[in-house]
Amino acid sequence: MSAQRSPLADTLHRLDGKSYGMYKQITGQYRFGPVTLIVDRVQVDPFASPSKVRVRVDRADAGFPADLTTTRLDRVAASDYLLRVGNAVIRRHHGRAINLGHPGQEVLERTNVIIDDAGFEARLLVNLPARGRRILGHQAADTVTGDVIDLARAMFLYADIDGDALRAHVQLLRDQTELQNRLGEEDLLGFVGNGSILPRRSGDSDRPMDAEAAVPFRSPTSLERTFDLESGRSVTGMAIPRGVTVIVGGYHGKSTILRALERGVYPHIADDGREWVITEPSATAIRAEDGRAVTGDDISPFINNLPSGTDTRFFSTTNASGSTSQAANLVEAVEASARTLLIDEDTSATNFMIRDERMRALIPSNREPITPFVERVRPLLGERGVSTVLVAGGSSAFFEVADLIIAMDAYVPADVTEEAHELVGVDPADLTRDERSGDDVFGDPPARIPTADALKPAAKTKGAKAKGLDLIQFGKSFIDLAAVSQLVDPEQTNGVAEALEYMATIFDGSTSVVEALDEIEQMLDAQGIDGLTGHRRHPGHVARPRPQEMAAALNRYRGLRLVE
Repeated sequence: MSAQRSPLADTLHRLDGKSYGMYKQITGQYRFGPVTLIVDRVQVDPFASPSKVRVRVDRADAGFPADLTTTRLDRVAASDYLLRVGNAVIRRHHGRAINLGHPGQEVLERTNVIIDDAGFEARLLVNLPARGRRILGHQAADTVTGDVIDLARAMFLYADIDGDALRAHVQLLRDQTELQNRLGEEDLLGFVGNGSILPRRSGDSDRPMDAEAAVPFRSPTSLERTFDLESGRSVTGMAIPRGVTVIVGGYHGKSTILRALERGVYPHIADDGREWVITEPSATAIRAEDGRAVTGDDISPFINNLPSGTDTRFFSTTNASGSTSQAANLVEAVEASARTLLIDEDTSATNFMIRDERMRALIPSNREPITPFVERVRPLLGERGVSTVLVAGGSSAFFEVADLIIAMDAYVPADVTEEAHELVGVDPADLTRDERSGDDVFGDPPARIPTADALKPAAKTKGAKAKGLDLIQFGKSFIDLAAVSQLVDPEQTNGVAEALEYMATIFDGSTSVVEALDEIEQMLDAQGIDGLTGHRRHPGHVARPRPQEMAAALNRYRGLRLVE
């Protein structure tokens, strides 16, 4: 659509051919029928970050049913749906001039589209056009007073959207959330719905494999459960109980299930194939991560009596080995309230996971500083209530400590627990024997308390800023998050960077890491995602991260210092 006649359009036409810096004249608020357009910040030159523009429609003008946009959960779902509507409009008509954010397969709470009591708001990033450093005012008028207004109408006037599709989107999130809540009530850690399409199209795509090529998931009979939800929907699939679960098999989909469970902490859109893969929300994937920094972790349950004499009850290093990094990742996940660990043997340090009998005979335990995870997995469950799901392809060592063993054959799961226990001579009644053995193995480690200036970068340097999905620049340092596999969207990484900035205001030399994470979660639950960004009028595009990913970034910051 061409520019609508308005004072803003007149100004833009008048600026045609002028110096780019004169675009700043358009900062302000404008009305276009039911749409209010707010230009919050104008980019300083054609190569700078895009201009920040908001569009709002009052609730009365929007005409949305109140029953879909009143509760916080429904607003998250409806905002996600409208974000996807807006993206479809942009792809069809507006190219790269307007950016609303690019949602993936997960439904996340975001700053991109906000629904509040007053109405509906979209936060846009708009590239104001130029030739060299001269304003293209006529084109800018078409974009700002034409395309942007059309976009707002397409998103926020209920009469113009598919109301049935919106209602289905909202109801799906309600049902997924109800099922996730019921996992905790029924002592389960995960659920994989029958008919789920777990494989992805390729290693660099999160889209589902074509149904004709994929094997739909089907639960073993012994693990099959049906959940009747309040909406009337009935969902049947494999229920994974809390405890120690081992998934085995050749090249037949065991890692695919684990990846699906990793992503199952988030709700997914319909037709993703994993919309009924639901995992308890704190489940955390851990792996070996050579070279990462570690600050003040108690890894003594796994590593002790180092030849160097290093105190592993308060372990720090700038260059962790495979085993020490995996131990640190584990205790940090537990510190961040993870109740389930998701581990793939392929990305683990072998000496952290197991020691076979010949190695034990050659090097006695009193000369080996590492106590392998296989000897700690049940005390971890008994003492701390932390379950484990482990993918194993090359060792049967965990059969003796597993409550449940699932074998994958051509992407079809089978419950082989009884057969595996008979193979290794384990009586299931004895599985709890190592969960408590006198003194607690894990004990109650002291709280890690950052110093008051732990997250204050050097003078004249900026705070935290995300650089894509896997990297955050903090002052002059970089935080590598490549091994944090449950970050699913660069906008979540923006959220982690915002969380680090927020933590900097919390740490005072007496507040622990756990207390800071709890404070942020309580704030987010009360205020929503805008609370994390300081309620800036236009915070850019930020998605809510979990506390586990916030903690992961904090723990990998090489400038972190703790009170000793």
